[in-house]
Amino acid sequence: MAEEQGKAGKGINTGKLATNMQKRLSRAQEKVLQKLGKADETKDTVFEESVANFNKQMVEGTKLQRDLRAYLAAVKTMHDASKRLQDCLADMYEPDWFGKEEVDAIAEEMIEKEMDYCMEETDILWSDYHDKLVDNSMVSMDTYLAQFPDVKARIAKRDRKLTDFDSARHHFASLQKGKKPDQAKIAKAEEELGRAQKVFEEINIELQDELPQLWNSRVGFYVNTFQSMAGYQERFHKDMGKLNQDLNDVMTKLEEQRLAKKAGKDWKPGPKKSEAAAANHSVTADAAPKTDSVAVEPAGAAPTAVTNGSSEELPAGVIYKVKAMHDYAATDGDELELKAGDVVLVLAWDNPDEQDDGWLMGVKESHWLENKNLLVKGVFPENFTQKL
Repeated sequence: MAEEQGKAGKGINTGKLATNMQKRLSRAQEKVLQKLGKADETKDTVFEESVANFNKQMVEGTKLQRDLRAYLAAVKTMHDASKRLQDCLADMYEPDWFGKEEVDAIAEEMIEKEMDYCMEETDILWSDYHDKLVDNSMVSMDTYLAQFPDVKARIAKRDRKLTDFDSARHHFASLQKGKKPDQAKIAKAEEELGRAQKVFEEINIELQDELPQLWNSRVGFYVNTFQSMAGYQERFHKDMGKLNQDLNDVMTKLEEQRLAKKAGKDWKPGPKKSEAAAANHSVTADAAPKTDSVAVEPAGAAPTAVTNGSSEELPAGVIYKVKAMHDYAATDGDELELKAGDVVLVLAWDNPDEQDDGWLMGVKESHWLENKNLLVKGVFPENFTQKL
């Protein structure tokens, strides 16, 4: 019984293989006849354009996936390099560099804690940035590309079924044109033509609807992908900027310790640079006459020029001037774009609670000189500038 079933199964497989071989042979013969111009080939220009778009979309998506993976690998490499650099700095930062006799132990401990905080927070930011890119951009990219293999396979199947349809149509036509038409053969050929046409049209209609939709979906996908990446990059660099400012403050205190030790003086930690700037703003505003207070001005109105306690006239509401020592590329809509050498008129914040450490509010002096108003203001990093 088992032997009979084996023979039957073998027969079915052999028969199916023979049928497939016959189909391949018929398709190959049909393609040859079409190339020689001895058989008509069904053409669909609109569909061919959709297939060209599909192939272009698949190539672009594959390249984007490859480049995104390379970017993620670079982020991971940068994270590892940054961590090694931070670990190296932490290892080198020894409490007894300046001698316990001259250096206040509390200040020394405070600096060490800030260093540890900076290193820990930096590591967390890198990890969070990488994980968010993987969880959102990379997963979306993989999902987007996962649909292409199936569509590509169905396009290839549609091409095969079109060849079968053309072959059945030519066979039916040749039988009808024969000198002695065989009606039985003609009827069978017509039946085969009907089946081939039905199979082809089913998959053809399905793809005609699907390919344009897939092509149009690329715009929304690219928008979501790059908006998401840009948002993560913006938040990451903004948070890293704050930590770098903290690290800069620590290094500033370290230099103050060194100079104090060299001069043989006791040293106690002063406020951070950003805190000192905020205090300076407050003192300046309090010391200024009442006519110097910030007032809400109508659009286009030129503020009254005052001296602010110096020989140089400044617009009302301006605390002092700073000069950009380095270029600064704005990363947000409320920031000022600076070029080295730009002079900025520093203003008090409308709401002091909104002021971030290490950031100032101001208007470029060039704008004031040209327009005589302080309307186009923005924030910028204090450590990119020098007070005039």
